[in-house]
Amino acid sequence: MAAIDPTRGFLKDVKRIVIKVGTAVVTREDGRLALGRLGALCEQIQILNSQGFEVILVSSGAVGAGRQRLRYRKLVHSSFADLQKPQVELDGKACAAVGQNGLMALYDTLFSQLDVTSAQLLVTDNDFRSPEFRKQLTETVDSLLSYKVIPVFNENDAVSTRRAPYEDSSGIFWDNDSLAALLALELKADLLVLLSDVDGLYSGPPSDPQSKLIYTYIKEKLENTITFGDKSRLGRGGMTAKVKAAVYASQAGIPVIITSGFAGDNIVKVLQGQRIGTLFHQDAHTWVSNGELNARDMAVAARESSRVLQAMPAKGRSKILLDIADALEANEKVIVHENEADVAVAQDAGYETSLISRLALKPGKVSSLAKAIRVLANMEEPIGQVLKRTELSEGLILDKTSSPLGVLLVIFESRPEALVQIASLAIRTGNGLLLKGGKEARRSNAILHKIITSAIPENVGGGLIGLVTSRDEIPELLKLDDVIDLVIPRGSNKLVSQIKSSTKIPVLGHADGICHVYVDKSADMEMAKNIVLDAKTDYPAACNAMETLLVHKELLDNGGVNDLLIELQTKGVSINGGPKASSVLNLTPAPSFHHEYGSMSCTIEIVDDVHAAIDHIHKHGSSHTDCIVTDDRQVANLFLTQVDSAAVFHNASTRFSDGFRFGLGAEVGISTSRIHARGPVGVEGLLTTRWIARGSGQVVDNDKGVVYTHKDLTTYSQNHKA
Repeated sequence: MAAIDPTRGFLKDVKRIVIKVGTAVVTREDGRLALGRLGALCEQIQILNSQGFEVILVSSGAVGAGRQRLRYRKLVHSSFADLQKPQVELDGKACAAVGQNGLMALYDTLFSQLDVTSAQLLVTDNDFRSPEFRKQLTETVDSLLSYKVIPVFNENDAVSTRRAPYEDSSGIFWDNDSLAALLALELKADLLVLLSDVDGLYSGPPSDPQSKLIYTYIKEKLENTITFGDKSRLGRGGMTAKVKAAVYASQAGIPVIITSGFAGDNIVKVLQGQRIGTLFHQDAHTWVSNGELNARDMAVAARESSRVLQAMPAKGRSKILLDIADALEANEKVIVHENEADVAVAQDAGYETSLISRLALKPGKVSSLAKAIRVLANMEEPIGQVLKRTELSEGLILDKTSSPLGVLLVIFESRPEALVQIASLAIRTGNGLLLKGGKEARRSNAILHKIITSAIPENVGGGLIGLVTSRDEIPELLKLDDVIDLVIPRGSNKLVSQIKSSTKIPVLGHADGICHVYVDKSADMEMAKNIVLDAKTDYPAACNAMETLLVHKELLDNGGVNDLLIELQTKGVSINGGPKASSVLNLTPAPSFHHEYGSMSCTIEIVDDVHAAIDHIHKHGSSHTDCIVTDDRQVANLFLTQVDSAAVFHNASTRFSDGFRFGLGAEVGISTSRIHARGPVGVEGLLTTRWIARGSGQVVDNDKGVVYTHKDLTTYSQNHKA
C-alpha cells in the first residue's frame, strides 16, 4: 500500500470529481477497446457513486474505436483490386461518428451490470462560446448528478470544425485533456483526475531509467526542467497536453492528479490520500516539505551548505555547536512534550517494549545531549589536520590532511537522541547531512531538527541538515551515489540488510549486535555478576547489551553458574539455554545463537575453555562487542588478541562500547565493517584524507630532472594545519 501523503489532506473534502480517461487507457495496442481496463474504471466509478461522490467522466477513445470498426468494414467490402491500391487514411470524423456510438454502448452495458446509469454529452469548442449553452450545461449535469447518473463527456469530433488530424491548439479547448480542465472549472468540481498510461509525470521520458516520478508539481521549479517523451500511442496529446491542462486547472483553483489508468484501483487510492501519481495544486509551493521537493535537491543543498561550513574558521563551527547545545536546553520542555506524544502513540499502537524504551527520552537526556555537544565543540579542530608531511624533493612538500567525507545519509529507527548526536558530529566534521528517522519518532525528530537548524547561520543554510519525512524518498536517495558519499543505517538487522542490498553508496554500520560475555573459571565471581548484570540490564535494547552469556564448564561444579542465573533472574531477565545449558540446567532452548533479543532476555551456554568461547563467538557472533571476565592475564590476552570483533574488553561491561564513553564526544553509529571506521564511529570516522602539494615550479618530465628525497617531515608538522 502506498503511503498516505499529508499534503493531500484536502481530498477529504472532495465531493465532485471529473475523471478523464485517455485513448491509451481505453484502447489496446491494436486499437480495440480495452475491456478489462474499462471494466475496472466503471467499477471504481460505481464505488465512488455509492459513497456519495459526484462523478463526471470525460472519455477519449471514440476515434480509435471507430477506426478499428471502419477498417474492418472497408476490408470486407474491398475487392482484390482495391486492396492492391495505396490505402488512404480513414476520415477521422467518420471514425468518430462510428466510435462514439460503440464506445457509449459499451459504457452503458458495463455500468448497467453495476446498477449504474450513464448519459452521453457530446460538445464542441464552439458550444462554449455561448453563455446560454454553458448555463444549460451546468443545469443538465446538476440534474443528472442528483439522480446519481454518470455524465460521460466527449468532444463531438464528428462535427467539429477543428482541422484534421486535430493538431491545432487554438480555441477554448483543443483536446479531451483541456476539455476535462474546462469542465472541471465550469461545473465547479473539487478534483480533476487525468488517467494516463504511466504512473504520473516523470522528470524525463518514463522509459529512461534516470527519470524520476514527480509526486508534486511545482510550476516555478519544474516548468522548464522536464523532458517529455513521445505523444500518446493513439491520442492527440500525451503527457505534454495533460500537464498543460493540469497547470491551467490547478492555477484556477481545481486540484489535479495525473495517475495511471492501468491500475484497477488508482482513483479510489487517490481519494484515500495515498501518495500515487502527480499532484498539481495552486498552493503546492507553500506546503511541500523538503523531502517532497526532490531527493537530489536535498542532497545537493547539503553539499553546498557543507562547503560553506568547511570554509568557516574553526571557532565558527564550534560556536554553532555551542548555540545548538544552548537551544536544546532552552527548549527542553517542548522537546519532552513532543517525545511523550510519540511514546503515547507508540504505546497505543502496541509497539514492543524494547522499541518504546529506545524511543523515550529519559529524564536528564536533553541535558546529557547538550553536554556531549559542548565536549565536541571544545575538542581539537579535526578538519585540515596534517596527518603526514613528506618532502618529495627539494622545494616540493606533500601533506596528507584530514578532510570531511561530504554528504552523509543516516537512516535510523526509534532513538530521537541519535538525531542530535549525528547532527552535531556532522557539523563538527564539516559534513552535509540527510536524516531519515522512524515514523514512531516523527514529532520528536521534527522538533529536534527545527531547534538544531534554527541555530545554523543563514549564510551556511538550513539545507546543511535535511530531514527526510517520507519513507518513499529513501529508494531515490539510495540511488544518488554521485551526490551522497556515505550511508549509515542505525536500526534493525532487516533495515541494515535492506539498505546494503539497495545502494551502490558505501554503507557503514552493523546488522546485528550479538554481544557475548565469557566468564572464565578464574573469574572473580562478584566482578562477574556485576559485569553480566550491567551488560544485560543497564539498557537491554542497546546494540552493545549482552545477548549471550558463555560460562566455563567448571563453574557448573563450584556453583558459579547458579549464582549468575539467580542474579539475572532476580533482576527479571528471562534465560534461554544453548544445547548444553538447556540440558544440564533444564532451561528453555534458545531460538538461535544468532538471536538478538533487545530486551530482558538472554542465552546462556556452557563451553569447555577460552578456546571454545572464542570459536563460539566467531561462529555465532556479529563482530560487535565481546568481553571476557577472568583474573588469568594469559587467558585474557589470548581472548583480546584472537576475538575478531570491533571492540573486545577484559573485565569491563560491553555497555562501554559507545562513542561518548570512548571519549569521542558522540557517535554516529557502530560499525562492524573492516573498511574505513570500525567500532563506535565519532569524528574520525566521518573524515577522509586529501593530498595537498606545495611546489615551486617542479615538473616531472620523465623524472629526468627530479631528485626524490622522500623525507618524512611529519614530526615537525603534526600540530600544524595545512
